[in-house]
Amino acid sequence: MSVPGISEPTKFVTFRLEEEVFGLRIDRVREVLDFTTVTKVPRTPDFMRGVINLRGSVVPVVDLKLKFGMDETVRRAETRIVIVEIDLDGDAAVLGALADSVSEVIELEPDQIGPPPRIGTRLRTEFIRGMGRRGDEFIVILNVDQVFSLDELAMYPADKAPPRGVEQNVA
Repeated sequence: MSVPGISEPTKFVTFRLEEEVFGLRIDRVREVLDFTTVTKVPRTPDFMRGVINLRGSVVPVVDLKLKFGMDETVRRAETRIVIVEIDLDGDAAVLGALADSVSEVIELEPDQIGPPPRIGTRLRTEFIRGMGRRGDEFIVILNVDQVFSLDELAMYPADKAPPRGVEQNVA
């Protein structure tokens, strides 16, 4: 059983969060960085670890483990920041996602990717594009555009957010 939108061999960057293996389509990954200094931004959700300077651009960094209800990512030698491009309501945005480690680039055939499970997963299934299989290993294929919403990436918690359409003055 295949997944809609995946009809040909597709390459994925695989990474680990705790013992689980996740994958992102390679065309959504810009680069993988060593863990670097992250500047905390006040009044952001817990999973927003802060921002980094990426060649002169300010890039938000998200802790996927916190986003998925796991323990906070601890900096280790293998910890990486995966720079991804996402679609936020029709606009392209770049952000960094913390990973315990980045494994490899793999290619999966459409018949190696099944639909997301309906129950028994640690994360909401709308985040999951499919479940890849490679040998005895499962790879949670993320739908990166669904992992993050415009509201969640706002710089203010939901209870402090201004009404939609009201611009913020940033000094």
